[in-house]
Amino acid sequence: MVLETYKRALASVLLILGTASTAKQTGSAVEQFQSLQVKLRESHSANDWHSNLVSANELKELLNEAPDSLLEVARADVHVDDLNAASRELEQFTRMGQSTDLLATSSDFAPLLENANFAKIQNAMKANRSLISTGSTAFQLSDPSLLAEDMDYDPNTQRFFVTSVRKKKIVSVEASGASADFARAPDNWPMLAVKVDPSRRLVWATEIAMQGFNFALESDWGRSAVLCYDLRSGKLLRRIDGPRGSALGDMALMANGDVIVSDGDEGGVYRLLAKGTLLERLDDGDFISPQTPAMHPDGKHVFVPDYERGIGVLEIATKQVRWLSMEGRFALNGIDGLYFDRGRLIAVQNGTSPERVAVFTLDATLTRIESETILERSTGTLGDPTHGVVIDNKFYYIANSGWNSIDDHGNMKPGAKPSVPRIMRAQFQRI
Repeated sequence: MVLETYKRALASVLLILGTASTAKQTGSAVEQFQSLQVKLRESHSANDWHSNLVSANELKELLNEAPDSLLEVARADVHVDDLNAASRELEQFTRMGQSTDLLATSSDFAPLLENANFAKIQNAMKANRSLISTGSTAFQLSDPSLLAEDMDYDPNTQRFFVTSVRKKKIVSVEASGASADFARAPDNWPMLAVKVDPSRRLVWATEIAMQGFNFALESDWGRSAVLCYDLRSGKLLRRIDGPRGSALGDMALMANGDVIVSDGDEGGVYRLLAKGTLLERLDDGDFISPQTPAMHPDGKHVFVPDYERGIGVLEIATKQVRWLSMEGRFALNGIDGLYFDRGRLIAVQNGTSPERVAVFTLDATLTRIESETILERSTGTLGDPTHGVVIDNKFYYIANSGWNSIDDHGNMKPGAKPSVPRIMRAQFQRI
């Protein structure tokens, strides 16, 4: 779904409360996650590091060995004087292309300074921060106050559609960068997801009264809605309320016109029939913070990126979820935008360290990741990337969205200035 600041406030794990749970526990993944947060916090406060290590390993299991969970385990390993185990966790962390300054700044990791592998780990992290730039600027948006979130493309009119959180509207943008207002949020809430259905001449979107943010009235916080507009006129055709407390921030379209939306707050994934009026929940509680769904080519499954757990493959008919393995080398967490294109998953990852845009190539069965290619990371243009769209053999994505300029309530940080959103374009070879 969403906004870097909002998501990190919602789902951050590392060295704060950070955790999750095992399959043996009951309740939804959100409930397990919250329960283990309490356990980690309490064991940390009591300096009960053996209990903390148990909970940290439960976190690691629930989060499918996501990078931040490795750091949590490594921290506990250090405190129980198992520096070799901590080193192994950190080596896996670096194999997944990640970096952190905690080893140098946190006293929790100070004993590792004398470990034989410390220099190797530090050098690997430095390499993981090195600049990769395969794209170029397609155009910039003229309004720096937009706080751009999602984008899609209409091939018939060759227009991009970009949602604005702060201005609460959708703008249409020509390839030259010239823009015009397309539609405004009916409830004056931030607009998040957008998807174009060119064959039916519709534009689907969502609006959210984001909890804790001054972009909407406090009395509206916790409300969200799915919106349907006429592609030609921008007229609002339908509005469907989401469940109370939901944040319907990301969206995909099925071939038949049905809408798939995810709730980054409460963990739900929903379907709205093309002409329906009710949201049907598709999952069985396996997600903590689901983001942009990507339709599987068989039409029976959906790739669902969970900001914490990685990429789940949800079977629509049974609600069963199978997780793509990170295999100790692929960081699949922190994905905001996810897109399937001919055997590849293109991911905008603003929750990894460093932030990046990556392409994960799947095997012929689409059940396993074979390799990854980084399109952009650690550049001056990337900023906080959010979402994108595949057009032919190019990926267009929002960079420098502006989320890093605001605080947890939507106010500009001291000394920060609004960012001019940049649409980047990267080319990749198709399989």
